[in-house]
Amino acid sequence: MVRGGHVNQQTEKLHADHGKNDTGRVAGRLLQLGKAPGRTRCTEQMDVYNGTTVTHFILTGLSHLPEVRYPLFVAFAIIYQVTLVGNGSILLAIGTEAKLHTPMYYFLANLSLLDMFCPSTTVPKMLHNLLTEDHSISFVGCALQLYFLVALGGTEIFLLAVMAYDRYVAICFPLRYSVIITKARCAQLVCGTWAAGFLNSTIHTVSTFSLSFCRSNLVHQYYCDIPPVVALSCSSTYVAEMLVLVVGGFSGSISFLTTLISYVYIISTILKIQSAEGKHKAFSTCTSHLLVVCLFYGTAIFTYIRPSSSRHSPARDRLISMLYGVITPMLNPVIYSLRNTEVKKALRRAVCGRVCSQ
Repeated sequence: MVRGGHVNQQTEKLHADHGKNDTGRVAGRLLQLGKAPGRTRCTEQMDVYNGTTVTHFILTGLSHLPEVRYPLFVAFAIIYQVTLVGNGSILLAIGTEAKLHTPMYYFLANLSLLDMFCPSTTVPKMLHNLLTEDHSISFVGCALQLYFLVALGGTEIFLLAVMAYDRYVAICFPLRYSVIITKARCAQLVCGTWAAGFLNSTIHTVSTFSLSFCRSNLVHQYYCDIPPVVALSCSSTYVAEMLVLVVGGFSGSISFLTTLISYVYIISTILKIQSAEGKHKAFSTCTSHLLVVCLFYGTAIFTYIRPSSSRHSPARDRLISMLYGVITPMLNPVIYSLRNTEVKKALRRAVCGRVCSQ
């Protein structure tokens, strides 16, 4: 019995060792297949990048065909130069003409600054990508580009609302305008728009780049933007997307409603004007402003205020981004200021003065 018990113990030990070996072989096989217990989807995807997370991104170009890329480079280089010259001319005219040192033109000067800075965050890199095969951008570079782009875009949205409020006070309360819109109040409003824009961008940039990136690093846009970057994350994007919807949606909606309500009162006041000439002039000014407001708000809201970045059409997003990111800053000087007789006279005097002094 003792000997039989000893044999049974050895048999059990052999079975246990065999089970351990089988377990070891299975575990090893699972590790090779990337199916080991406790492995996450992100971990598996990270193996594709040799165990590291994404360190750079690849921006999608507007076209890979040389016969298309070079004409696009020339076209956007011209548009960018026209944008800089047009908005720079507005700044020159307002800065050199004492008569234009009023709240309305102070707001226009800030708008011109934004229209110079905003395309400058994306267009130079886009032009570089059109000329070269290197479409990469570093992780930090992508974060900085997104930060300044969202900050400047948000500031412009708030500034458009402030400008609408300024016109509301000027048309509906002309006798109290100088009391309500003082220089101090004007400076506070402008500083508030810049602070709100950069605070809004800080929230979105931190939430976006706190995500884990271990999938494809191909950004389906010609610059780093929130929806296409968030779409690359291998972690939960719920918080980032909710922040875009809640924070971005709230601030954008408040600004848009402020603009809309201001112009409802403006139009109702203009309709009471008896002079046909005065009514036509006021309506013409409002129509131009509303056109730019609707274009900017419409494209920005359509791009950002959507629930799921995975459902976006990359080609459509690039086209819409082109409108509000490149075309609108070029048109703003024409619509807002260059049609203004006072601005054109001031610019003419500034240019003639410089030429004559030389």
